[in-house]
Amino acid sequence: HVRQNQHLLSKRTIINKTTSITMATSAKATTLVLPPPTCAPALLNANAAEKKLYWDRSHYDSPEAQTRALARSSTVYVGNLAFTTRSTHLRHHFQHLGPVVQVHIGLDRNKKTPCGFAFVEYRHRIDALSAVVNLTGTKLDGRVIRVELDAGFKPGRQYG
Repeated sequence: HVRQNQHLLSKRTIINKTTSITMATSAKATTLVLPPPTCAPALLNANAAEKKLYWDRSHYDSPEAQTRALARSSTVYVGNLAFTTRSTHLRHHFQHLGPVVQVHIGLDRNKKTPCGFAFVEYRHRIDALSAVVNLTGTKLDGRVIRVELDAGFKPGRQYG
């Protein structure tokens, strides 16, 4: 018996405030209470050994402005992509966690060819947070990808 208090994101992923699982063993029931999911600030650079905020000076006036945008964002940054990865590949990989609004492939500023990163915009913030937790370290087009919460896509950010 699994009880959930907030959201069921997919058939495989449950994100909620508390989850308790009751298992019947031979003569007695055991209840295991799982900790609450990680909050958004802890997910920022979840894979980094040292927690640092990358400040995009060309699109945000200050680190604080970027942090405010990050607090309400439903966009993720996807790194370490193969140069052959297309938006349809990303959409298919990421839509399992929730509705994807748009995919922006990073382009070389001069050649206008893919350069190994992208932004994926979800309809709901909770889906973006779930993508950070569940899709970092997965393989896409033969590459292990990195997924981080992003402050949001703005035109011009697609150029690397």
